[in-house]
Amino acid sequence: MTKQPHSAAADAAELEHIYGEKARAELAAADRVAPGSDSVHWSGDLFADVVLVKGEPGPAEVSGGAALSGPDGAAARKALEALGFDQRSVFATVARPEAGIDETLLRERLLLQVEVVDPTMVVALDETAATEVASAFGLEELPYGTRVHANGRSFVAIEGLEASLADEQVKRRVWRQMQAIEVRPPAL
Repeated sequence: MTKQPHSAAADAAELEHIYGEKARAELAAADRVAPGSDSVHWSGDLFADVVLVKGEPGPAEVSGGAALSGPDGAAARKALEALGFDQRSVFATVARPEAGIDETLLRERLLLQVEVVDPTMVVALDETAATEVASAFGLEELPYGTRVHANGRSFVAIEGLEASLADEQVKRRVWRQMQAIEVRPPAL
C-alpha cells in the first residue's frame, strides 16, 4: 500500500492545528497558575504579532466578554491596522482579571501567556497594565509612548486606551503614544 502525498497546504493546516492545540493547553496551564484568573478569557490569534494587555476588566469584560471585546478592543485593532499591523494578528489579555488573586501569580501568568504567543510587540493599554508588564518582564520602567526592547521583543505602554475613548484630548495623546508601536523593518 502506497502512502498518498499530502499537499503543502494540508501539511501547513495540520501543523497549525497541532501548534494551536499546544498553545491552548499552555494558555490553560497559565490560567491555572493563578486560580480564578480565567474569569476573563483571553482572545485572539494564538500566533499573534502583537499582545495587548489591559490592566483590569472594563464593562465589556465584566459583563462576560473576553479580553478587549468592547469598544476599546475595536479601537486598539483599528489603531494597530493604521500603524501597519494586521489587526487579525492580535492576542488580548487582562493582567488583573479578578480582584483578590495574588499579584505574583498574576505576573507569572502574564509572562507565561506572552511566552506562549511569542509576539514581537507587547502593548500595555493603561497604567495598571504597564506596571504588571514591567514587573512580569523585569523591566525597570515602561514609560508611556516609548518603545522598550527587552527579552527579544518590544514593549510599549499607553496611558489609558479605554479612558481615552470618552475624552478627545486624551484620545489624541494616546494616539501619539501608540505611534511608538509602528511597524519597523528589522535591523540588518
